[in-house]
Amino acid sequence: MAKYIMFQGTSSHVGKSILTTALCRIFFQQGFRVAPFKAQNMALNSFVTADGLEMGRAQVAQAEAANIPPAVEMNPVLLKPTGNSSSQVIINGKAVGVMSAAEYHQGYSLKAFDAVKDALKKISSEFEIVVIEGAGSPAEVNLKANDIVNMRVAKFLNAPVILVADIDRGGSLAAIVGTLELLEPDERELVKGLVINKFRGDVKLFLPAVEFLEHKTGKPVLGVVPYIEQLGIDDEDSVSLDEKISGGGEISVAVVRLNKLSNFTDFESLAGEPDVNLFYAKNPDELDNADLIILPGSKNTSEDLIFLRENNFAEKICDAAKNGTPVIGICGGFQMLGEKIFDPEKTESNHSELDGLKLLPIETTFNREKFTKQVTFSAPDFEFAGEKISAENLEGYEIHSGVTTNLGGKKIIVSKNILGTYVHGIFDNDNFRRQILNVIRRRKNLPPLEVTRNLKAEKQKNYERLAKIVRENLDMELLEKIMGR
Repeated sequence: MAKYIMFQGTSSHVGKSILTTALCRIFFQQGFRVAPFKAQNMALNSFVTADGLEMGRAQVAQAEAANIPPAVEMNPVLLKPTGNSSSQVIINGKAVGVMSAAEYHQGYSLKAFDAVKDALKKISSEFEIVVIEGAGSPAEVNLKANDIVNMRVAKFLNAPVILVADIDRGGSLAAIVGTLELLEPDERELVKGLVINKFRGDVKLFLPAVEFLEHKTGKPVLGVVPYIEQLGIDDEDSVSLDEKISGGGEISVAVVRLNKLSNFTDFESLAGEPDVNLFYAKNPDELDNADLIILPGSKNTSEDLIFLRENNFAEKICDAAKNGTPVIGICGGFQMLGEKIFDPEKTESNHSELDGLKLLPIETTFNREKFTKQVTFSAPDFEFAGEKISAENLEGYEIHSGVTTNLGGKKIIVSKNILGTYVHGIFDNDNFRRQILNVIRRRKNLPPLEVTRNLKAEKQKNYERLAKIVRENLDMELLEKIMGR
């Protein structure tokens, strides 16, 4: 029978995902068959498994750290916000419909817990250790009755819980004490230890606070984990999007900050290039000096297209394109670059037809069917912004609704300085990414650069680095004792 350990937090973005990732790598290093698990994710960053099922990106990173293929059982319930307090609900990798927050939390979530239990049974039978991640806080009294991701999971498994607080945002001691106070006695009993995360400075000066916490709560502090700069590991959601700005590079890359921007992990590899200054443009004037403009994916293409027009982004992008600035659209951004978007069933908005930016000769018609698939393809000898590009054995994945015309079986569509594709993760291909950047470099009279990065190898180094830091700052002996190992 598998052993369990669960991280819950005093709030969102305290580092539960990262600590789960760290333990997955640490236990893998120790020779165990270990898997991550999160019952329910709410995020616009998603991934497609080898069998075409959709799951959250955070569990993908955790699976990579555990050196196992991502599987939908690691994240059986995924909620993708669509706007107006509603989300697309995905169960076991397949969309089952769009629900309002009230519909989901008051009527459907406990039904979804059946999928959670089935996934846990399967994953528990296949692995020796399961590292479980909660969501938000277990003490949200307005959501607690129908919560299926925090204490309901811990109780189902009788899993020991480690409560995590982020000291970098302040108030961590009060957050821990307050969270424990709001839990029911049986829930409080499941909390076996505390972790202070994202600490900056001399930890010796914090020891009186550790002693206070242990005395006040009766729970041991397993460690004070330092703030880790340039972590290089995919995030779960866009809470930290403002932090994702690279600077100092010769090439300025602007990603338009759409209201429903999805899969911003598409651009992590670009931001990591030494010659790139990548930023998320909230104001259309920020596009004026961009060397490359990217329209990212969107969970609601129609509404984000309207947003572009109402906020002068559309005019700025079209003017920049006419003046020769390269523009790239990914997934929903690709659809926006076309002539028209049709939505006869009004699946995304109240508009059955919208004009696109008319930068690519395509049209898209939405339907309720969702296309999810991993892809491997080649794009030999195409011209982009006056330069020839040839890319072989590209890898990525597609997640989109709608049928687009004039693709001709191609995964990349180009018209002069405009490029569009449905393929998420296309910039994770090292050679393709450098070729695109070298097109921009030549336009700026800069010499092209050789491919020097191996993204897959970098990720593995980042998991190793994370594991080392957490192992050095966490009482692993006590942690394993808590797990019953």
